[in-house]
Amino acid sequence: MRRELLLVFVAAVALYLPTARYGFVQDDRAIIASNPAAHSIGAALRAFDDPYWPRETGAGLYRPVTILSYAIDWTVSGGRPGWLHLMNALWHGLATVLLVVLLARWLPALGAVAAGLVFAWHPVHVEAVASLVGRAELLAAVGILGATLAAQRRQWGVAVLCAALAMFSKEHGVIAGVVILLDRWLQGSDERPYPRGFWIALAVVTIGFLAAWFAVGWVGESDEAAVFYDRGTWGRLAIALPALLRAALLLIWPASLSVDYNPQVLPARAGLSIAAVLGFVVLVGTPTLALWCRRRAPAISFAAGLAALSCLPTANLFFPSGIVLAERNLYLAAALPAAVVGWAATWLASRRGRRPAAVAVVIVVISCGWRSYTRLPAWRDNRSQLVTLLAEHPESYRAHASAAAVLAGIGDTAGARREYRTADSLFPGDRYLNGANAIFLIGIGDTAAAVTLIDRARESTAGERMTLRAKFLLELARSRRAQAAAIADSASKRFAGEQRWYSQFRQ
Repeated sequence: MRRELLLVFVAAVALYLPTARYGFVQDDRAIIASNPAAHSIGAALRAFDDPYWPRETGAGLYRPVTILSYAIDWTVSGGRPGWLHLMNALWHGLATVLLVVLLARWLPALGAVAAGLVFAWHPVHVEAVASLVGRAELLAAVGILGATLAAQRRQWGVAVLCAALAMFSKEHGVIAGVVILLDRWLQGSDERPYPRGFWIALAVVTIGFLAAWFAVGWVGESDEAAVFYDRGTWGRLAIALPALLRAALLLIWPASLSVDYNPQVLPARAGLSIAAVLGFVVLVGTPTLALWCRRRAPAISFAAGLAALSCLPTANLFFPSGIVLAERNLYLAAALPAAVVGWAATWLASRRGRRPAAVAVVIVVISCGWRSYTRLPAWRDNRSQLVTLLAEHPESYRAHASAAAVLAGIGDTAGARREYRTADSLFPGDRYLNGANAIFLIGIGDTAAAVTLIDRARESTAGERMTLRAKFLLELARSRRAQAAAIADSASKRFAGEQRWYSQFRQ
């Protein structure tokens, strides 16, 4: 099996070698390039009690191992982004190998390799591997799969360490223990039970991580996507269930990919829809598939359970998260179509011979690889990403908001105003965008239009940080310094890091 594993690893890494020429894109800048904690190992270790996002952003989260991995790469390479991209490719290769080893318990070599190659080249992985902040997904996947494999081999200490790696790399690593339980369930009652001490150690690590996450990473004012503002449970599900359907379609037929799945790439529905009903079918059907395939096709059962568990923390079913849908969050979920292809190749080989099965696998794998390869340039730099998004999804309000910010930065006020207007027409419910738009309008002297945007904030406390900034600048524009000072003092007390922003206007 060693040659097969080497083949899968090389294929996974080789596809992403072109990214060694790419730079820091979007969130990479705030999380890595401008973050001192990501520039040295000592600083990363000292920042273990800091949130993932810089405190002044108010975005929170807690992923200290991911930051430490960036610091190691930065120290080795001197901050060259190409090295960090190469390490992403290597982590992806390792995750792929671990999945193949796990599936090889139930699939012959042909099926396991087929599954591994599909997983390695699945197009939804482009965001997770080509984007440096996707490192969190890769480390969590390696930790979860490594913990499961180590538990199989009764290497209890290694399993606990891998589970800790997963959790402290990204919050959905908390599923590591449940994935181990899933694997144990598939082994059947004939296997020796795992020792109680192992489960206790795993529980202690999980509880410790959750305590750290709530103490350090929890930030209440910016913990949900704008489309969920002011929505109740049914309103949230009206968005979340169609997103589940879209996720399933991306895994099956990844033809239309996007770096953004906010309105109107995914429509901001307010009630029951056909897409929501079909999304509910996906929600119920995936665990049902895991149960039905337990004896018939345990590889598919494992992958279906893994897919459901990995998507659950960000599915917005029980609570709103910071995203509606992101391809990087489907990283482990891609194990399901990979396992299906592996099982189908095994079935075809048993009935038609290995050659027809191999030909079918090659066709599927090359199709996946070509789609992924053509998708890579979208992550070359900020300009490539924005141009790609505008060309492929002009209905994305965030695409036009980003274009507005770029145009404002180069002094094209007419173009910026047009793009802000387009973004607002597509989705007027983003309080942060309203605040940014208002700040832009105040800067060009149109305070009347800015007031209209600021007044929308009275309907909700969501996005209040940006709204207060806009109100502060409005008061300064009206020469009402006392009122502006009161807003600045209030915001500085309520939001971490805000005093620095306001101080630049109060000198």
